Amino acid sequence: MAEVYEYLPHPLLRTRVRDIASGAEGVLMAVINENVSATGIEHWVELAYIRRANGREFTTAVGNIESAGP
Repeated sequence: MAEVYEYLPHPLLRTRVRDIASGAEGVLMAVINENVSATGIEHWVELAYIRRANGREFTTAVGNIESAGP
């Protein structure tokens, strides 16, 4: 399986956001439509890549992010 993805625009890019599922905060670095399937059947999801203050990034569903203020 080849890695396939597409960068998407988002109004909160490069701003501080909160993952409502975990409460973790960071800067939204990218939103990517990504095929996350481990089988031959494609499964596409929109993932938000968030960078924490320590420099580590984590992902969450785009629907789980909200602005964390200024």
